[in-house]
Amino acid sequence: MIGAGPAGLAVARALAQHGLPYTQIERHTATGGVWDIDAPGTPMYESAHFISSRTLSGFDGFPMPNTYADYPPHRDILAYLRAFADAYGLTERIEFGVTVKNITKLEDGSWLVERADGTATRHDNVVSCTGAQWFPNEPEIPGTFSGEVRHTLTYRSPHEFEGKRVLVVGAGNSGCDIACDAARSADRAVISMRRGYWFIPKHIFGQPVDVFAENGPHLPKRVEQAVFGTMLRLLMGKPERLGLQKPDHRLFETHPVLNSMLWHHLQHGDIEARPGIKTTAGKTVTFTDGRSEDFDLILLATGYRHLVPHGQEYFGDPQHPDLYLSSFSREHAGLFGVGYVETNSGAYQVFDLQAQLIANYLAARANGADSAARFAFLIRTERPDLSGGVKFDRSPRHRGYVDSHALTSHLRKLFTQMGWDPRATTPTGGSAAKSGRTAREQSARERVR
Repeated sequence: MIGAGPAGLAVARALAQHGLPYTQIERHTATGGVWDIDAPGTPMYESAHFISSRTLSGFDGFPMPNTYADYPPHRDILAYLRAFADAYGLTERIEFGVTVKNITKLEDGSWLVERADGTATRHDNVVSCTGAQWFPNEPEIPGTFSGEVRHTLTYRSPHEFEGKRVLVVGAGNSGCDIACDAARSADRAVISMRRGYWFIPKHIFGQPVDVFAENGPHLPKRVEQAVFGTMLRLLMGKPERLGLQKPDHRLFETHPVLNSMLWHHLQHGDIEARPGIKTTAGKTVTFTDGRSEDFDLILLATGYRHLVPHGQEYFGDPQHPDLYLSSFSREHAGLFGVGYVETNSGAYQVFDLQAQLIANYLAARANGADSAARFAFLIRTERPDLSGGVKFDRSPRHRGYVDSHALTSHLRKLFTQMGWDPRATTPTGGSAAKSGRTAREQSARERVR
């Protein structure tokens, strides 16, 4: 198993629960993956928070502590992940500081894992859990811009904006967060987006928006899109009034942007919105609406490519690996991936179900159970509709997109069909609540340091 971020930890717990032997390696010196702001190459930044609520985001059997905020800051998430790893005895089993150079499928179907130090080990199965936010997508800026151009991968602190005229390109969740940092810290802040998006506030009627949606009536998707779309327009008004484009698609057809502060800053003149870039010359940027303005820094909030840093040829499409249920290689038995799914809800509970499905399958295969052969047939042949009735956008990001409820419902159906158990264990070293308090205390200590 490669990686000890959220996905890798979920898989490690599932394998351990089933008594399956495994080797887990992590290139950094501690658990946490992208949530460790001190890890080399992480895209984490100081103002980052979870975009799904702590209520619906914890691992099965190990909820986030009630003392956490509705949308915890990154250091609390890191503390939670490390408490989770410690509570299940996962940390001491990880080999830290180990980088994988490549994986190779051998003639007998096993896998050779080559490490950066020149050593190699052989394994029956490989689970890649390297995450999807390490390789930036950096489109070329048209024209001849002479100022600074960076991707948000390199961004850490609002102090980087002081004394600068800043243009943030892109309106994903991190792009909006960072644009709000620029609104508070830069001499001048502008956000550019080529199209209109739906902006969803983080709270509705005093509840985290995902909790509100989960507790509300489950309507047919088209009805849901119409009802919640109308609600957003009534609550927030027309985006055009703030210089934003009108969305050219229905609600939920692109990845949701959960942000309450960008509209606040637009309403108060702290930042302005512009359409896409037409061209540049020197430090002057000309937008597609004909307006021009000078900037010192263009920050690209243009997303990431889902490259797997080893054995990409076995995973296929670098934007969306062709994995059954976003986890199982269709062509290469014994190859799995967790953490590459693009969906519209919190990821950790999805990781949990994917991890349990992998562990149940490997255990059934090791025991010679007929369910293993039946499931292997599904891996090769089944292509379920996981859209949940949503006609997702045709952009590269959404090519392999799935609806969270459709995916989790199908996963649970498979557990029943195969006679497997999707439930995770609670910690052996104490209750989840106790471990959660430990996470909160550790987070506080880290902030003091």
